[in-house]
Amino acid sequence: MIRLESIGKQNGQQIIFIEASAALQKGEKIGLVGPNGAGKTTLFRLITGEDLPDEGQVSVDRGTTIGYFSQDVGDMKGRSAVAEVMDGAGPVSAIAAELKELETALGDPDRADEMEELITRYGEVQGRFEELDGYALDGRAREVLDGLGFSQEMMEGDVGALSGGWKMRVALARILLMRPDAMLLDEPSNHLDLESLIWLESFLKGYDGALLMTSHDREFMNRIVGKIVEIDGGTLTSYSGDYEFYQQQRALAEKQQQAQFERQQAMLAKEVAFIERFKARASHAAQVQSRVKKLDKIERVEPPKRRQTVQFEFQPAPRSGEDVATLKGVHVRYGSRTIYEGLDFQVRRKERWCVMGVNGAGKSTLLKLIAGATQPNEGTVVVGGTVKMGYFAQHAMELLDGDETVFQSLEGSFPQAGQGSLRALAGCFGFSGDDVEKRCRFLSGGEKARLVMAKMLYDPPNFLVLDEPTNHLDIATKEMLIKALAEYEGTMLFVSHDRHFLAALSNRVLELTPDGVHNYGGGYTEYVASTGQEAPGLRS
Repeated sequence: MIRLESIGKQNGQQIIFIEASAALQKGEKIGLVGPNGAGKTTLFRLITGEDLPDEGQVSVDRGTTIGYFSQDVGDMKGRSAVAEVMDGAGPVSAIAAELKELETALGDPDRADEMEELITRYGEVQGRFEELDGYALDGRAREVLDGLGFSQEMMEGDVGALSGGWKMRVALARILLMRPDAMLLDEPSNHLDLESLIWLESFLKGYDGALLMTSHDREFMNRIVGKIVEIDGGTLTSYSGDYEFYQQQRALAEKQQQAQFERQQAMLAKEVAFIERFKARASHAAQVQSRVKKLDKIERVEPPKRRQTVQFEFQPAPRSGEDVATLKGVHVRYGSRTIYEGLDFQVRRKERWCVMGVNGAGKSTLLKLIAGATQPNEGTVVVGGTVKMGYFAQHAMELLDGDETVFQSLEGSFPQAGQGSLRALAGCFGFSGDDVEKRCRFLSGGEKARLVMAKMLYDPPNFLVLDEPTNHLDIATKEMLIKALAEYEGTMLFVSHDRHFLAALSNRVLELTPDGVHNYGGGYTEYVASTGQEAPGLRS
């Protein structure tokens, strides 16, 4: 269906692909993985023809329709979300537009002399529209938007008034409604809440076309793909199985390659020692020459590539008292909308609460109340006297000074710290070498998140309040964060749509629903077992 044959691609001095080959067959669902900057987006652009390879060939079977969702959604305004989504539905949307034009023409008295041709054409177009199930298009568009979390009001409103994250959902809905032969999805799980993520997972499982996607959500990828293609060092390597299986196979291949490399190094050292020892002796000249020739012909085994991984290290935090945060009789209203009415909630030392609820249930509001970023209309919020809080909020990344470098940003937050310790801190969070001289405005979302975390954790808090901390992090960085937080001795309260993160770190669940607030004594895994659902909005 789609084939990449021995492609080569270079951007400036950076080599992206060297004789790389892969294929996407009909009905296959493939996860595309690799370190940041490895060339995942370039690969999508090569398939769509937005970019061309320097060498090799990209071929797509004749008549194959491709839908490409990228993070760059462009400018959307002037139409409703429903109209914008329907516009992306392929041939049927063009036919719908012609049908509308013909209806206008049929009612135009100035075109009365064309009436016969217009009626004939209207019949042809209407027949084709029915054939393509066009009259169900509006309903299907609304179904997709509903699955992605849109209210009826948002569907009808101007798409230009939506935030960037919601515009992303509109762009994704366009591709899903189109149902092309092949979908290329670049991070479709970004900007989705848990309910929308689970709906998308179900949609993609039922999609019978070919799928090639990237995602930073390992659980999401595990449940959809049956094959992994890895980009690393300019090559494409295929692994049959899901992401979990790929990780196991990759680790096994690395282990085998390391053992092979070490065996060959030992053999080479032995041969070189023999040559050095006997090269001056005439009696061994033939043997020495024979071994020199043998060494020249041996194909050298390369050591396995070591992925650079971020190692988060928490210094021990001072111990807090038993009562970390207490909310009593809390009321929160925004205009006519009530978020909380008489909320009572307590966080005690070493508890790890994950907060769950549909969009608008008040998850971020709860975190803001406890962090002191917002005040209740009524009631009290008390944080323990010995509590030292670290609050990670999405807007914190917007507060970074774009003109400052990474190092200047750290230095500004910790003027008393020595250069060595700040460079070590930057290194722990993935900023090594020249990376510390990058200006904040040029950082990716993941780099900004890591910098904000570095600042938060340098002087360790004993209470972490985290609002979607993994939103912009790649899988490897998430793994390191989970590993570090699992060893963290303090208390946690967090919101996340990453099920792996939720299951690994929570030991309490606070569920916010229209019927009230529910507490669950176990973590997320126990919550799923108890309710039979992975998110509150999925229960009828």
